[in-house]
Amino acid sequence: MPNYRNLKIALGIEAAAVALCAVLLASGVTPGTEPSHPQAPDRKAVSAEDSRDLEQTAAGIWKKESAENQDAGRNADSGNPDSEQKDYIKWVDFDVTAEAMKRACQYDTDTYGKEVHLDWIDLLAILGAKYGGDFKRYRADDLDSIAETLLSGESAVGDYTKDMKYFPYYREAYGAVLGGMVGEYQLEQPPGTDSRPEKSEAESAEETSAHWKSCYGLKAFSPIAKGFPYSDFDDFGVARSYGYRRSHLGHDLMGQVGTPIISVESGRVTALGWNQYGGWRIGIESFDKKRYYYYAHLRQNRPYAEGLKEGDIVQAGDVIGYMGRTGYSKKENVNNIDESHLHFGLQLIFDESQREGSGEIWVSGYELVRFLSGNRSEVIRNDETKEWTRIYQMQDPSAPAS
Repeated sequence: MPNYRNLKIALGIEAAAVALCAVLLASGVTPGTEPSHPQAPDRKAVSAEDSRDLEQTAAGIWKKESAENQDAGRNADSGNPDSEQKDYIKWVDFDVTAEAMKRACQYDTDTYGKEVHLDWIDLLAILGAKYGGDFKRYRADDLDSIAETLLSGESAVGDYTKDMKYFPYYREAYGAVLGGMVGEYQLEQPPGTDSRPEKSEAESAEETSAHWKSCYGLKAFSPIAKGFPYSDFDDFGVARSYGYRRSHLGHDLMGQVGTPIISVESGRVTALGWNQYGGWRIGIESFDKKRYYYYAHLRQNRPYAEGLKEGDIVQAGDVIGYMGRTGYSKKENVNNIDESHLHFGLQLIFDESQREGSGEIWVSGYELVRFLSGNRSEVIRNDETKEWTRIYQMQDPSAPAS
């Protein structure tokens, strides 16, 4: 595993150098020759204002450790062997654009089963290393150039990235965000869609029922069901004041009460019930335990899909609940939110200590939701029960055997 403590020091030094160089250039002073950093941004294209942004981006990658970890470090210095600090990622700024994700995902899907299969997370991590994590600099031509080089066989990913100091960081960070979203899966197909000419008699007889198709590609879904309108904007980090002043660590999608809420990724339900801030909410953990999805402010009285309970395995695309405006109340089942919406949160977990407390890592879901808006789960309503369910089922091979 990469030594993130050493990377932290190196990244801070580089960010400071970029900022200093930009200030000197802006003031007309010619700096001396600076060390070459293959992954650093093009100095000629960096204004003083951009330099400050880059410095903040670099600093944001490595947030200060929690008080608990700092105390552990002091104890380690004093010779306590039981309190040695672990080396894991402490912070992630995820601002990869929807356009970059869509293009990288297309390369991954198109090359599946080919001699050279491009991994979309590898492609995005290479861009992250080149941009210093700042995807405001994203150009489709940059991604195409990387893909063409790798597809030509001139260089494998390991060779291509060997001089990129921060590629290991971005590969692990972006992998934690996107790791379960592209891959193999089985998708239920409607009757009469099996066009194979060599079908057996038994298979032909079964054409009147649905069947399963092996697929590869995007297997994550928008949190809002297909056909239901919603609006959103980039609201991650804005101020919230109920209870105490804090930053908004999620993404709000405004819509109508009763809109079916969809599980973005397959996983296990680990939290269900009332929360003073989030109202009726659902927590779902990915199978690799790297991602925790938080769906909050669900509908009053009937917040959840019928029968849903803690411990259940859900497939990506399943209906899990319904949009509402509950929350901001110590009393259960209260509508205290002014506008009905879904609060969608995504937490990353690199170490068990990050599940709860000051070490939690929450990332913006805005660009991710934009990307996933192209894959929305089709649902149908049961008029008797008034429940919505997906039309065609999916089977994720990463799900544990029941």
